[in-house]
Amino acid sequence: MSTHDSSHDSATESERVRKQAYRRLRAKRDFLRFLLVWAAVSTIVVAVWALATPNTFFWPLFPIGGMGIAAMFMAIDAYGPGTVITESAIDAEVQRMNWRGGA
Repeated sequence: MSTHDSSHDSATESERVRKQAYRRLRAKRDFLRFLLVWAAVSTIVVAVWALATPNTFFWPLFPIGGMGIAAMFMAIDAYGPGTVITESAIDAEVQRMNWRGGA
């Protein structure tokens, strides 16, 4: 491999990492916005329940819980472990595959 190829691989890796960082920052921003929407929707459905049917089953549990499940997955996406696949990881996997006799 020439030094030109190495610098190109480095630039490609850097671009990939930057794209992943951008995606995670966007996911964090979207998650925080979703929390605000979740709080607003929760307030509205509880108010409707309290004004319309206060002595009945607490049905706001379903929209609040459903949005809570969505928030959990958004949090995992935004704050969970990264999923950047580096060039070195790809090269290592190719070497393992070649060592084992291919895919």
